[in-house]
Amino acid sequence: MYHKTFGYSKLVACVQSQVDATRYVNPSDFNLSSEYNIEVFAQGLDSPIGFVFSNNGDLYIIESGFTSRNPKLLRLTPDRFEVISEDFITPVRGINYMDGNIYVSHGDRITIIRADGTRQDILSGLLCNGDYGISNVAFGPDGKIYFGQGTVTNSGVVGLDNEWVSSHPFLHDEPTFDIILNGQNFITNNMFIKSRESTYTGAFSSYGIPNLMNEIKKGIIRGSGSVLRANRDGTDLELISGGFRNPIHVRFDREYRLFVVNRGYDVRGSRPIANAPDELHILEPGVWYGWPDYVAGEPVTSPRFKPEGSPQPEFLIANHPNIPPKPYAEFQPHSSIMGFDFDYTNYFGSYGDIYMSEYGSHGPLTLGRSTPYYGIGHKVSRINRGTGDISTFVGNKSGLPANITGEGGFGRPVDVKFGPDRSLYILDIGLSNPNNLAQLIPYTGLIWRISKA
Repeated sequence: MYHKTFGYSKLVACVQSQVDATRYVNPSDFNLSSEYNIEVFAQGLDSPIGFVFSNNGDLYIIESGFTSRNPKLLRLTPDRFEVISEDFITPVRGINYMDGNIYVSHGDRITIIRADGTRQDILSGLLCNGDYGISNVAFGPDGKIYFGQGTVTNSGVVGLDNEWVSSHPFLHDEPTFDIILNGQNFITNNMFIKSRESTYTGAFSSYGIPNLMNEIKKGIIRGSGSVLRANRDGTDLELISGGFRNPIHVRFDREYRLFVVNRGYDVRGSRPIANAPDELHILEPGVWYGWPDYVAGEPVTSPRFKPEGSPQPEFLIANHPNIPPKPYAEFQPHSSIMGFDFDYTNYFGSYGDIYMSEYGSHGPLTLGRSTPYYGIGHKVSRINRGTGDISTFVGNKSGLPANITGEGGFGRPVDVKFGPDRSLYILDIGLSNPNNLAQLIPYTGLIWRISKA
């Protein structure tokens, strides 16, 4: 077994989980410049969703619990994965490390796991029982924690696509500022009645509750689609910016700019929106980023966002506070961008370039009738720091996920980190069941390592 020394600790190549994994891997199935080598670093993980290096080089991984329903925080040791803590609330969205404490974002809360193993929920009761949860935590230069909170619905209206309605019938999106609604209502078959009776649902309302013209909804600090800030103990929660749909990952660069991943709309629900790209933004505090009426700085009333066979989306809100900014970088619709890192190694490429994991689409459910896989996601991209241009750094030769082709490359990358050895580590959540792409196969998650040849 190969050991690589990093500072005060050791990381281990090709560590195998105590549970046998059945995933086929083959580094030759990647498209990667001959300047680099790629290898399996650790395998046998159960749907991992995030990882982080500590100050002394220890590697911590959080398993999502998507398959086991028991998310676990693991530490990689020379011969195994050691369970540090478990029994988190799904969904788990990420971890970070600061001063000996590990911050886990899960369910409706953020929890600190201290070096002695004790736990404390520093924030709870966030608006996370709908479609999207909270992001990882980022540590600001002001000594505070920053994180994203996703929306309850795809595009502002509770509908038949929201499976959580029966468990949370009164749940709906909450605005981040006082909004005036245009009075649109959307008709569906009433999911609570077996007959064909219809019901009308308005924006920012519970299922079956219509809007009135010029109805006012009050904004709240914990509003949907927001970036929030608090002290490191969770006190003094503040709203920083709103108008995001799914701000799934946040991270500061060395210039103390906060970068925010924002995932685009799906073609689903009572108000489907087509061709919405994924976005990477540099946060401007106090600015509204457009959800649910704009896409990457462009209004949803643009013809490009009209789904096939569905009406052109219209504005839900009458009083937009500003014209939303364009993204720093814009990815193809349904790339499903996730965790990213900045290259400060002076080893891979241009100083400060961004390496982005792309999970990829689950297919026709969210893409409509377009081609569901080829060239979209399932790779790691590089964003040029100076221009914002995006290129593929490493991906499968087929352009398809490994579970479709049977090749030995990426399943679904979910996070990337540069390690203390200047290598790039890529967390792969695992393979999907070919018969149900939303279902992950247990213990097929792994970590890849890319180093200079």
